[in-house]
Amino acid sequence: ATLLPGLIDAHTHLLHQYYHAHGDDGANTLVETATLSGADRALLGAANARAMLEAGFTAVRDLGNSGVNNDVALRNAIARGWVAGPRMYVSTRALSPIGGQFAPLAEGAQALVAREYVEVTGPEEARRAVRQAVYDGADWIKVIVNSGRSRLAQDELAAIVATAQELGVRVAAHATKGDAAALAAAHAGVDTIEHGYTISQEVIEEMLAKHIVLVPTDSATAPHHAERIRRALAAGLPLAIGSDAYYAEDGMTRGQRAAAIYRRYVAAGMSPLAVLRAATLVPGALLDPEHPLGTIAAGALADIIAVRGNPLEDISALERVGFVMKGGAVALDTLSAPER
Repeated sequence: ATLLPGLIDAHTHLLHQYYHAHGDDGANTLVETATLSGADRALLGAANARAMLEAGFTAVRDLGNSGVNNDVALRNAIARGWVAGPRMYVSTRALSPIGGQFAPLAEGAQALVAREYVEVTGPEEARRAVRQAVYDGADWIKVIVNSGRSRLAQDELAAIVATAQELGVRVAAHATKGDAAALAAAHAGVDTIEHGYTISQEVIEEMLAKHIVLVPTDSATAPHHAERIRRALAAGLPLAIGSDAYYAEDGMTRGQRAAAIYRRYVAAGMSPLAVLRAATLVPGALLDPEHPLGTIAAGALADIIAVRGNPLEDISALERVGFVMKGGAVALDTLSAPER
Protein backbone atom coordinates (compact mmCIF):
# COMPACT_ATOMS: atom_id res chain seq x y z
CA ALA A 1 0.00 0.00 0.00
CA THR A 2 0.99 3.64 -0.38
CA LEU A 3 0.65 6.10 2.51
CA LEU A 4 -0.67 9.60 1.66
CA PRO A 5 -2.16 12.68 3.27
CA GLY A 6 -5.95 12.53 3.37
CA LEU A 7 -7.62 13.69 0.17
CA ILE A 8 -9.28 17.12 0.12
CA ASP A 9 -12.23 17.92 -2.12
CA ALA A 10 -12.05 21.67 -2.66
CA HIS A 11 -15.58 22.03 -4.09
CA THR A 12 -18.36 19.84 -2.71
CA HIS A 13 -22.11 20.00 -2.07
CA LEU A 14 -22.76 17.28 0.48
CA LEU A 15 -26.28 18.45 1.33
CA HIS A 16 -27.33 18.63 -2.30
CA GLN A 17 -28.38 15.72 -4.52
CA TYR A 18 -30.06 15.68 -7.92
CA TYR A 19 -31.59 12.73 -9.75
CA HIS A 20 -31.55 12.16 -13.50
CA ALA A 21 -35.15 10.95 -13.31
CA HIS A 22 -36.31 14.43 -12.28
CA GLY A 23 -34.90 16.05 -15.41
CA ASP A 24 -32.34 18.82 -15.80
CA ASP A 25 -30.71 21.08 -13.19
CA GLY A 26 -33.61 23.52 -13.26
CA ALA A 27 -36.23 20.87 -12.54
CA ASN A 28 -34.11 19.31 -9.81
CA THR A 29 -33.54 22.69 -8.15
CA LEU A 30 -37.28 23.16 -7.79
CA VAL A 31 -37.87 19.66 -6.45
CA GLU A 32 -35.04 19.89 -3.93
CA THR A 33 -35.82 23.31 -2.52
CA ALA A 34 -39.59 22.84 -2.49
CA THR A 35 -39.75 19.36 -0.96
CA LEU A 36 -36.76 18.90 1.37
CA SER A 37 -36.71 20.36 4.87
CA GLY A 38 -33.57 21.53 6.62
CA ALA A 39 -33.54 18.26 8.55
CA ASP A 40 -33.75 16.33 5.28
CA ARG A 41 -30.80 18.26 3.89
CA ALA A 42 -28.69 17.72 7.00
CA LEU A 43 -29.38 13.97 7.07
CA LEU A 44 -28.60 13.67 3.36
CA GLY A 45 -25.37 15.51 4.09
CA ALA A 46 -24.53 13.13 6.93
CA ALA A 47 -24.87 10.12 4.62
CA ASN A 48 -22.71 11.75 1.96
CA ALA A 49 -20.16 12.87 4.57
CA ARG A 50 -19.65 9.31 5.79
CA ALA A 51 -19.24 8.11 2.20
CA MET A 52 -16.65 10.82 1.53
CA LEU A 53 -14.63 9.91 4.63
CA GLU A 54 -14.67 6.21 3.76
CA ALA A 55 -13.40 7.08 0.26
CA GLY A 56 -10.37 8.83 1.75
CA PHE A 57 -11.54 12.45 1.90
CA THR A 58 -10.57 13.80 5.30
CA ALA A 59 -11.48 17.43 4.51
CA VAL A 60 -13.89 19.18 2.15
CA ARG A 61 -14.88 22.72 1.29
CA ASP A 62 -18.67 22.70 0.96
CA LEU A 63 -19.84 25.63 -1.15
CA GLY A 64 -23.53 26.29 -0.73
CA ASN A 65 -26.67 24.59 -2.06
CA SER A 66 -27.29 23.40 1.48
CA GLY A 67 -30.42 25.33 2.42
CA VAL A 68 -30.31 27.89 5.22
CA ASN A 69 -27.24 27.14 7.35
CA ASN A 70 -27.71 23.36 7.31
CA ASP A 71 -24.06 22.99 6.27
CA VAL A 72 -23.02 24.76 9.49
CA ALA A 73 -25.08 22.27 11.50
CA LEU A 74 -23.47 19.31 9.72
CA ARG A 75 -19.95 20.74 10.10
CA ASN A 76 -20.54 21.19 13.83
CA ALA A 77 -22.07 17.73 14.24
CA ILE A 78 -19.00 16.15 12.64
CA ALA A 79 -16.67 18.23 14.82
CA ARG A 80 -18.60 17.12 17.94
CA GLY A 81 -18.38 13.47 16.93
CA TRP A 82 -22.14 13.07 16.49
CA VAL A 83 -21.74 11.79 12.93
CA ALA A 84 -18.78 10.55 10.88
CA GLY A 85 -17.38 12.73 8.12
CA PRO A 86 -14.50 14.83 6.87
CA ARG A 87 -13.50 18.20 8.26
CA MET A 88 -15.91 20.65 6.67
CA TYR A 89 -15.24 24.24 5.67
CA VAL A 90 -18.60 25.77 4.75
CA SER A 91 -20.05 28.88 3.14
CA THR A 92 -23.74 28.91 4.15
CA ARG A 93 -25.92 30.33 1.36
CA ALA A 94 -24.12 31.69 -1.69
CA LEU A 95 -24.35 35.42 -2.45
CA SER A 96 -25.82 35.96 -5.89
CA PRO A 97 -27.54 38.24 -8.39
CA ILE A 98 -31.34 38.32 -8.30
CA GLY A 99 -32.71 34.81 -8.80
CA GLY A 100 -29.59 32.93 -7.76
CA GLN A 101 -29.11 29.99 -10.09
CA PHE A 102 -32.82 29.31 -10.51
CA ALA A 103 -34.46 29.46 -13.91
CA PRO A 104 -37.04 32.29 -14.11
CA LEU A 105 -39.82 31.64 -11.60
CA ALA A 106 -43.39 32.87 -11.33
CA GLU A 107 -43.84 35.55 -8.69
CA GLY A 108 -45.36 33.22 -6.11
CA ALA A 109 -42.44 30.80 -6.39
CA GLN A 110 -39.63 33.37 -6.12
CA ALA A 111 -39.51 32.97 -2.33
CA LEU A 112 -37.76 29.64 -2.97
CA VAL A 113 -34.63 31.50 -4.03
CA ALA A 114 -33.94 32.62 -0.45
CA ARG A 115 -33.75 28.99 0.65
CA GLU A 116 -30.52 28.60 -1.36
CA TYR A 117 -29.13 32.07 -2.09
CA VAL A 118 -28.78 35.55 -0.62
CA GLU A 119 -29.63 37.95 -3.44
CA VAL A 120 -27.67 41.21 -3.39
CA THR A 121 -28.12 44.47 -5.27
CA GLY A 122 -25.62 47.18 -4.46
CA PRO A 123 -22.51 47.33 -2.26
CA GLU A 124 -24.41 47.89 0.99
CA GLU A 125 -26.47 44.73 0.55
CA ALA A 126 -23.30 42.90 -0.41
CA ARG A 127 -21.54 43.98 2.76
CA ARG A 128 -24.51 43.04 4.92
CA ALA A 129 -24.75 39.62 3.26
CA VAL A 130 -21.11 38.86 4.09
CA ARG A 131 -21.58 39.94 7.71
CA GLN A 132 -24.70 37.78 7.99
CA ALA A 133 -22.90 34.76 6.54
CA VAL A 134 -20.04 35.13 9.03
CA TYR A 135 -22.52 35.55 11.89
CA ASP A 136 -24.26 32.38 10.72
CA GLY A 137 -20.97 30.45 10.86
CA ALA A 138 -19.43 30.64 7.40
CA ASP A 139 -15.76 29.73 6.99
CA TRP A 140 -15.83 30.96 3.38
CA ILE A 141 -17.98 33.31 1.35
CA LYS A 142 -19.33 31.78 -1.84
CA VAL A 143 -20.34 34.26 -4.52
CA ILE A 144 -22.18 33.48 -7.75
CA VAL A 145 -20.60 36.05 -10.06
CA ASN A 146 -22.80 35.15 -13.01
CA SER A 147 -25.91 33.09 -13.67
CA GLY A 148 -27.67 33.19 -17.02
CA ARG A 149 -27.86 36.84 -18.08
CA SER A 150 -27.39 38.14 -14.52
CA ARG A 151 -24.04 39.19 -13.12
CA LEU A 152 -22.86 40.97 -10.02
CA ALA A 153 -21.37 44.42 -10.59
CA GLN A 154 -17.73 45.21 -9.93
CA ASP A 155 -18.52 47.43 -6.94
CA GLU A 156 -20.62 44.63 -5.42
CA LEU A 157 -17.76 42.17 -5.80
CA ALA A 158 -15.30 44.67 -4.35
CA ALA A 159 -17.56 45.19 -1.33
CA ILE A 160 -17.86 41.44 -0.78
CA VAL A 161 -14.10 40.89 -0.89
CA ALA A 162 -13.27 43.89 1.30
CA THR A 163 -15.81 42.92 3.96
CA ALA A 164 -14.68 39.29 3.94
CA GLN A 165 -11.09 40.40 4.44
CA GLU A 166 -12.11 42.62 7.35
CA LEU A 167 -13.83 39.67 9.00
CA GLY A 168 -11.04 37.18 8.32
CA VAL A 169 -12.79 34.89 5.84
CA ARG A 170 -11.99 34.18 2.22
CA VAL A 171 -14.02 34.31 -0.98
CA ALA A 172 -14.76 31.62 -3.56
CA ALA A 173 -16.19 32.90 -6.85
CA HIS A 174 -18.36 30.84 -9.20
CA ALA A 175 -17.48 32.06 -12.69
CA THR A 176 -18.45 30.40 -15.98
CA LYS A 177 -19.27 31.10 -19.63
CA GLY A 178 -16.47 33.21 -20.99
CA ASP A 179 -13.97 35.55 -19.43
CA ALA A 180 -16.13 38.39 -18.10
CA ALA A 181 -17.18 36.84 -14.77
CA ALA A 182 -13.77 35.34 -13.99
CA LEU A 183 -11.98 38.57 -14.88
CA ALA A 184 -14.33 40.60 -12.67
CA ALA A 185 -13.74 38.19 -9.79
CA ALA A 186 -9.98 38.33 -10.27
CA HIS A 187 -10.00 42.14 -10.40
CA ALA A 188 -11.93 42.13 -7.10
CA GLY A 189 -9.26 39.95 -5.50
CA VAL A 190 -11.17 36.78 -4.61
CA ASP A 191 -9.21 33.85 -3.22
CA THR A 192 -10.41 31.12 -5.57
CA ILE A 193 -12.19 30.96 -8.90
CA GLU A 194 -14.49 27.97 -9.22
CA HIS A 195 -14.96 26.28 -12.60
CA GLY A 196 -13.56 28.96 -14.94
CA TYR A 197 -14.03 26.54 -17.80
CA THR A 198 -12.98 28.92 -20.58
CA ILE A 199 -10.61 31.36 -18.89
CA SER A 200 -8.10 33.01 -21.18
CA GLN A 201 -4.44 33.83 -20.71
CA GLU A 202 -5.42 37.33 -19.57
CA VAL A 203 -7.45 35.91 -16.69
CA ILE A 204 -4.71 33.44 -15.79
CA GLU A 205 -2.17 36.25 -15.60
CA GLU A 206 -4.45 38.32 -13.36
CA MET A 207 -4.94 35.28 -11.11
CA LEU A 208 -1.20 34.72 -10.90
CA ALA A 209 -0.60 38.36 -10.00
CA LYS A 210 -3.13 38.16 -7.15
CA HIS A 211 -2.28 34.62 -5.99
CA ILE A 212 -5.75 33.30 -6.84
CA VAL A 213 -6.19 29.52 -6.93
CA LEU A 214 -8.19 27.85 -9.71
CA VAL A 215 -10.60 25.16 -8.52
CA PRO A 216 -11.48 23.16 -11.64
CA THR A 217 -14.53 20.93 -11.55
CA ASP A 218 -14.07 19.39 -14.95
CA SER A 219 -16.33 17.23 -17.05
CA ALA A 220 -14.91 14.16 -18.71
CA THR A 221 -16.64 15.05 -21.97
CA ALA A 222 -15.63 18.69 -22.58
CA PRO A 223 -12.35 19.12 -24.51
CA HIS A 224 -12.17 22.85 -23.74
CA HIS A 225 -11.94 22.02 -20.01
CA ALA A 226 -8.74 20.08 -20.62
CA GLU A 227 -7.36 22.84 -22.84
CA ARG A 228 -7.78 25.33 -20.02
CA ILE A 229 -6.03 22.97 -17.60
CA ARG A 230 -3.06 22.81 -19.94
CA ARG A 231 -2.92 26.63 -20.17
CA ALA A 232 -3.04 26.91 -16.39
CA LEU A 233 -0.28 24.33 -15.95
CA ALA A 234 1.96 26.02 -18.48
CA ALA A 235 1.55 29.33 -16.63
CA GLY A 236 2.20 27.81 -13.20
CA LEU A 237 -1.27 28.62 -11.85
CA PRO A 238 -2.01 26.69 -8.62
CA LEU A 239 -4.87 24.19 -8.83
CA ALA A 240 -7.00 22.68 -6.07
CA ILE A 241 -9.26 19.98 -7.48
CA GLY A 242 -12.95 19.88 -6.59
CA SER A 243 -15.45 17.24 -7.62
CA ASP A 244 -18.65 19.37 -7.70
CA ALA A 245 -20.51 16.04 -7.66
CA TYR A 246 -24.21 16.35 -6.90
CA TYR A 247 -26.08 13.87 -9.13
CA ALA A 248 -26.89 10.44 -7.70
CA GLU A 249 -25.34 7.65 -9.74
CA ASP A 250 -26.48 4.04 -9.45
CA GLY A 251 -23.96 1.82 -7.71
CA MET A 252 -21.67 4.66 -6.58
CA THR A 253 -21.47 6.54 -3.33
CA ARG A 254 -20.70 10.25 -3.28
CA GLY A 255 -17.20 9.44 -2.13
CA GLN A 256 -16.60 7.00 -4.96
CA ARG A 257 -17.80 9.58 -7.47
CA ALA A 258 -15.46 12.19 -6.02
CA ALA A 259 -12.47 9.84 -6.11
CA ALA A 260 -13.09 9.00 -9.77
CA ILE A 261 -12.40 12.58 -10.92
CA TYR A 262 -8.62 12.42 -10.74
CA ARG A 263 -8.25 10.39 -13.91
CA ARG A 264 -9.67 13.34 -15.85
CA TYR A 265 -6.74 15.53 -14.89
CA VAL A 266 -4.10 13.01 -15.86
CA ALA A 267 -5.90 12.73 -19.21
CA ALA A 268 -5.76 16.53 -19.47
CA GLY A 269 -1.97 16.52 -19.12
CA MET A 270 -1.27 16.70 -15.40
CA SER A 271 1.31 14.33 -13.99
CA PRO A 272 0.12 12.01 -11.22
CA LEU A 273 2.33 13.97 -8.78
CA ALA A 274 0.71 17.26 -9.82
CA VAL A 275 -2.73 15.70 -9.32
CA LEU A 276 -1.74 14.51 -5.84
CA ARG A 277 -0.58 18.01 -4.93
CA ALA A 278 -3.85 19.46 -6.22
CA ALA A 279 -5.75 16.90 -4.15
CA THR A 280 -3.83 17.39 -0.90
CA LEU A 281 -1.14 20.02 -0.40
CA VAL A 282 -2.60 22.95 -2.36
CA PRO A 283 -6.16 22.73 -1.00
CA GLY A 284 -4.78 22.01 2.48
CA ALA A 285 -2.86 25.29 2.54
CA LEU A 286 -5.90 27.05 1.11
CA LEU A 287 -8.35 25.77 3.71
CA ASP A 288 -6.30 26.01 6.88
CA PRO A 289 -2.86 27.63 6.70
CA GLU A 290 -2.55 27.67 10.52
CA HIS A 291 -3.20 23.95 11.10
CA PRO A 292 -1.40 22.11 8.29
CA LEU A 293 -3.65 19.96 6.14
CA GLY A 294 -2.82 17.89 3.10
CA THR A 295 0.67 16.93 4.25
CA ILE A 296 2.39 14.35 6.43
CA ALA A 297 4.78 16.30 8.61
CA ALA A 298 5.58 17.03 12.24
CA GLY A 299 2.89 19.33 13.61
CA ALA A 300 0.41 18.63 10.83
CA LEU A 301 -3.06 17.27 11.53
CA ALA A 302 -2.96 13.48 11.47
CA ASP A 303 -5.19 13.00 8.42
CA ILE A 304 -3.63 10.02 6.66
CA ILE A 305 -4.83 7.43 4.17
CA ALA A 306 -3.40 4.33 2.54
CA VAL A 307 -4.29 3.05 -0.91
CA ARG A 308 -3.60 -0.22 -2.67
CA GLY A 309 -1.09 0.41 -5.41
CA ASN A 310 1.05 3.42 -6.28
CA PRO A 311 -0.83 6.55 -7.42
CA LEU A 312 2.38 7.99 -8.89
CA GLU A 313 2.18 5.19 -11.46
CA ASP A 314 -1.60 4.83 -11.68
CA ILE A 315 -3.78 7.65 -10.36
CA SER A 316 -6.76 5.31 -10.13
CA ALA A 317 -5.11 3.90 -7.00
CA LEU A 318 -6.84 6.79 -5.23
CA GLU A 319 -10.08 4.92 -5.88
CA ARG A 320 -8.80 1.97 -3.79
CA VAL A 321 -8.53 3.47 -0.32
CA GLY A 322 -8.12 0.82 2.37
CA PHE A 323 -7.17 2.88 5.41
CA VAL A 324 -8.39 6.26 6.66
CA MET A 325 -7.19 8.13 9.72
CA LYS A 326 -8.67 11.52 10.59
CA GLY A 327 -7.17 13.51 13.43
CA GLY A 328 -5.30 10.46 14.67
CA ALA A 329 -8.41 8.29 14.90
CA VAL A 330 -8.85 5.35 12.51
CA ALA A 331 -12.09 5.70 10.54
CA LEU A 332 -11.56 2.79 8.13
CA ASP A 333 -9.16 -0.14 7.92
CA THR A 334 -9.56 -2.91 5.38
CA LEU A 335 -5.80 -3.40 4.95
CA SER A 336 -5.17 -5.28 8.19
CA ALA A 337 -6.88 -8.38 6.87
CA PRO A 338 -5.17 -10.11 3.91
CA GLU A 339 -6.81 -9.78 0.52
CA ARG A 340 -8.66 -12.89 -0.62
